[in-house]
Amino acid sequence: MPRRNIHLIVGLTVLCLMCAARTSRYGRVLTYAMNQVNLRYLEDVSRQELFEGALEGMMHRLDDYSAYISPELLVQFQEDLGKEFGGVGIEIILDPETKDLTVASPLVGTPAYEAGILAGDKVRRIDGESTQGLSIQDAADRMRGKPGEPVTLTILHPGEEQPVDVEIVRAIIRVDTVLGDTRNEQGEWDYFLEGYDHIGYVRVNSFSEQTDKELRRALDWLVQRDVQGLILDLRNDPGGMLGTAIGVCDLFIDSGVIVTTRRRDGQINQASTATKRGTYSGFPMAVLVNGFSASASEIVAACLQDHGRAVVVGQRSFGKGTVQELIPLEAGQGILKLTTASYWRPSEKNIHRRSDAGEDDDWGVRPNKGYEVDVDKDQFAKLLNARFRRDARQRNHEQDSTAEDDPADPDVDPQLAKAVEYIRQKLEKR
Repeated sequence: MPRRNIHLIVGLTVLCLMCAARTSRYGRVLTYAMNQVNLRYLEDVSRQELFEGALEGMMHRLDDYSAYISPELLVQFQEDLGKEFGGVGIEIILDPETKDLTVASPLVGTPAYEAGILAGDKVRRIDGESTQGLSIQDAADRMRGKPGEPVTLTILHPGEEQPVDVEIVRAIIRVDTVLGDTRNEQGEWDYFLEGYDHIGYVRVNSFSEQTDKELRRALDWLVQRDVQGLILDLRNDPGGMLGTAIGVCDLFIDSGVIVTTRRRDGQINQASTATKRGTYSGFPMAVLVNGFSASASEIVAACLQDHGRAVVVGQRSFGKGTVQELIPLEAGQGILKLTTASYWRPSEKNIHRRSDAGEDDDWGVRPNKGYEVDVDKDQFAKLLNARFRRDARQRNHEQDSTAEDDPADPDVDPQLAKAVEYIRQKLEKR
């Protein structure tokens, strides 16, 4: 064997021994600390509690999205993935600047939605306990519970100065993630924008296991009715499953890279590409995003923008572009939800906003030039209220539209109005 290889083997062996020694030292210190707490703490505490607390603390030091899921919380976590659980019906995120617990989207038809909870609301307390410092997982756990049981959320609405208490009765939450503009008398979605013949309008409020299939059904509905243009509204969408986002992109592009994931060394870990079969084409598209569009919704917006399939309208997205893997622990001790990679768009730019990133850095998804439409807090509250009234009107089968809840009115929703303008201009040039 060449001397160079022997030196390499010896060097690697020494390095492995050093790592093993370090690991065992930390392990010994942790075991010692747990023993001291178990022996000396004023009250009795089980080793299981200490073990889970150690894991929770370790994961909490990483980022907002890594977490330890204990065996007791696994059922709730799996229900969340399946989009059916007992709760109030809101998607939550942490504000990147203030770290406030913030409503990304109330799910249409759920108790929170019926109670008037809005995207952008700050959740100050849950049943009287402050949410400051809570992780997303901890907050979600506190809001969930048995159907029929009440929970009180202390809410600060956008544009208001004083929070209010809102009591919500939990229910089984079955989430439709693909929504239209209005409903008919049978409660089914109409996916055309009211008042604009042949312009489709589809809202996606999260990416669950079934979202790409739901969207395909909506697109089939539109194609059968001669859709000429499509607006895909991803505003306030906090994201969800990577595989579903890839499936949604594949509906609209017939070739090329959809997204890549990269580990901390910058090397591509996985590249997803589009297939031609089943592609919906032949009509212009606009995608709406805002500061609450995150994760999977950013993957879709970035992919369609980079491939020139759609123009992106609205405001810069959130910049949450990381992959969380589920790592089972032995002996039924729960799982780790660990951030292991970042999403990169087809143009090879990182979607994720690092903690040291500035506004001029490349992260998230920016609207196309000429299609950035900012809304202030008052406008944001106005358009959210307009959508809420519009959905409420449809739930009550009231068919007469009013100027106050017309989402395509520039004074109500200037971002949607800009998307309509783009689609109409493209259609006029045909």
